[in-house]
Amino acid sequence: MTARPAAAPGHAAAMDAMYRWTRHLYDLTRKYYLFGRDRMIRDLDLPRGGTVLEMACGTGRNLAVIARAWPRAELYGMDISTEMLKSASAKLGSRAALAQGEAAGFDPAAAFGRAQFDRVTISFATSMIPSWEAAVSNALTLVAPGGSLHIVDFGDMAHLPRLLGAVLRAWLARYHVTPRHDLVAHALTAGAKLGMRGHGERGMGGYYQLVTLHRPPAA
Repeated sequence: MTARPAAAPGHAAAMDAMYRWTRHLYDLTRKYYLFGRDRMIRDLDLPRGGTVLEMACGTGRNLAVIARAWPRAELYGMDISTEMLKSASAKLGSRAALAQGEAAGFDPAAAFGRAQFDRVTISFATSMIPSWEAAVSNALTLVAPGGSLHIVDFGDMAHLPRLLGAVLRAWLARYHVTPRHDLVAHALTAGAKLGMRGHGERGMGGYYQLVTLHRPPAA
């Protein structure tokens, strides 16, 4: 099922243009440099029959991995690109409910009839979302009591060899990818305002960063 709430037209059009053809090779190529995704998924610790929302789900690759690991999970995905959602729908079929929307203002209650989820994930998307701070803040509100938010994205690459880091940053910039060096700080601060606690980690010399925030169970 694919629902289509309104999305930001300019950014949506840009993403559709970028992925109209490349989506067919996306999973094949991204496995060589989108490191940290499977580590994030392993740490989900999803309860039996739990619900998962992936914001900016792309081709549905991560949701498919989650489906194999937790066959009884209820899966939901949203993305701003209708082109990417075509790939996700083909990959996931009826296994996941999908919707088009903008992460910063996405309303899952309108799209799915569900306002919160046991796990919310964002994988290598904050670096491409112009209003990424608002997207993270919105994602935090979608975490159910006792649930958690999990984000992985490019890091500052501070501990990589200097030349390698410079080359990688220049290469990412060509594809409109901007690592958010204050991602962890923003997420922890925004989460604290909602009574959530968490932590951030680096991987591969700062090539990627992970942040996890937990909402306390209901009283």
